[in-house]
Parts: sequence; structure tokens; C-alpha cells
Amino acid sequence: MVTFPSNEKALGMYKTMYKIRKYEESIYYLFLEGIMPGTIHQSTGEEASAVGMLYDLRKDDWMASTHRPAGHDIAKGITVRAMMCEMFGKAEGCCGGKGGAMHTGDASVGAMTANAIVGGNLPIAAGAALAFKMQKKDNVVVCFFGDGASNEGSYHETMNAAGLWKLPVIYVCENNLYSANTSISLTCCQEDVAAGRAEIYGIPSEVVDGNDVLAVNEAAARAIARARAGEGPTIIEVKTYRHGGHSRNDACGYRPKDEADYWIDQRDPVKNFRKVILEKGIISEEELQKEEAEIEQEIDDAVEYAKSAPLPTYDSALENVFWEG
Repeated sequence: MVTFPSNEKALGMYKTMYKIRKYEESIYYLFLEGIMPGTIHQSTGEEASAVGMLYDLRKDDWMASTHRPAGHDIAKGITVRAMMCEMFGKAEGCCGGKGGAMHTGDASVGAMTANAIVGGNLPIAAGAALAFKMQKKDNVVVCFFGDGASNEGSYHETMNAAGLWKLPVIYVCENNLYSANTSISLTCCQEDVAAGRAEIYGIPSEVVDGNDVLAVNEAAARAIARARAGEGPTIIEVKTYRHGGHSRNDACGYRPKDEADYWIDQRDPVKNFRKVILEKGIISEEELQKEEAEIEQEIDDAVEYAKSAPLPTYDSALENVFWEG
């Protein structure tokens, strides 16, 4: 039985989920209109996973994301202005305009720069957790990965080390049923692709409804408490669904229509949690619409700011670059 949080926390989680949703929608249309360069891998539909896992982390805890990082980054505290500037390749972007959609991050809020290599962030997160342990700190690391990454060699090597060394890291498998355009059922013999294999590494695991922000948040609380107490890692597998394709050129022709309709129409995490907070009387419809309008205005302002923000200087191309001389 999921325990309902305070009214303030529930509303805060909803507002962050709504901000992620509206940010992703804005990005989608900017690309569709040819205003924004590059490519995108969007997290629309997976907002509950990001917010539920990260809402209670401290600023000095770390988060490691994937090639689909926007929701994780906003949930960890990166501003939409910094994100939008990065998307436009501007100097005030969270990575100085060098990263783009798949490489956003901000060390000042504990968001590692996202890693677009499938499974590439897993050992990096273990390294950060090992550093915390060696420094005798109680910080934790939350590392997201997709169902496809659970078949990578980096996953198995990292889980073995994390379990053996009892690292303060929570590995979150966002199982959205598809690795790019391939059903996970065609590449893995287990339905629970991460949690189902956790026992062999000596790591406790949970399978959670990834579209229920409260269920995700409670699982996060248990895993964070274990990690802070020195009891080691946890694998959390959240069952979720991306509303769009793998990337912006993916029309999702490989997904059954009834499956997509079910997840998008009936299991939408933002719309469903909106109903919950209204039914609980946490806020009125009129007040909630006002809060939503303020978020939408924040995003519109960020777009206009980013469009006219300065580009990086030529000299900045040599900043934060390391090589052996």
C-alpha cells in the first residue's frame, strides 16, 4: 500500500513532472519546425520514473543518465533555461553548448553529463559510488539505464563489482519494452530484465510500476536508505513506456496499436497523477491551471532567451578538453 506524501511534496512532484512534459513537447515542436538543430531522444511518458527516483536526493548526491536525459536532468535540478540554451548550442547551455540533447548535465546540481553509449554510464556511476565509499561519505548515486543496456557487457561487469564492494548506488532500469525498435522479448528470456538477474550479483531488487510516481518514490526511499547506511546497491526495475519513438525519426511502426493506446491513453503518469492530487483536494482546478500556466510561461521564456543568447566563442572549443601532450 503506497503512503500518500505531504500535500506540498505531492504538488511539487506533479509540477516537476508537468515541467518535464511541457519541456519535451516544446523541444519536439522546435525540431519539427526546423528551428532547433541536431536530434532528440525524448522521455515523454517516463516522467514518474525520473521524479520519483530523484525528488528526495540531496544536491550533493549524484545522478547518471542515458541518451534520453532531459527528464532526469530537470528532476535533478537543471533549469529549463540552461537546458534550452544547450539545445540551441549556446554558451549559457548547461554544457556550454558542446553537448546537445544526448549530453546534458550540470555538476553543480549533481547531474553527471549524460552518456549516449548504451550502458556506458553504469561503470562511471559505480566509480562515483566507490569514491563516496572511500571518502566515508553517505552520499549516493542514482544511475538510470534502459532495458537494452541490461544485455551489455558493461552491465554485468558493473553489477558484479557493485554487489561485491557494496557500493552506495541505485541502478534504475527504465524498462519501456523496446530497445530502439526491437521488443525486449526478442532479446531477453526474462520479463524482468534487470531485477530478474539481480540475485546472482548479491544485489536486492524491486520491480515497480514506473508510471506511478508515488510507488517509484517509495522504492527510491528504501534504496537510498540502504545505500546511505552502507548496505550496498539496489536494482530497481520500473515498468514504463515512452510515448514517442526512439528518436525523432522513429514513427513507431513496430509497436502494436492497442499496446500504445493502453500505455499512452490509460497509463499516462502526468495525467493520472493530476487526477489524484485534484481528487485528494490538494489544490483546486483553478489554482492548478495557474501553476501549470506559470510553468508553460517559464518554458516559453527559456525558448526565447535561448534563441537570442550568445554562441560559444571559438576559444571555448579548447576549454574543458583534455589530451596528452
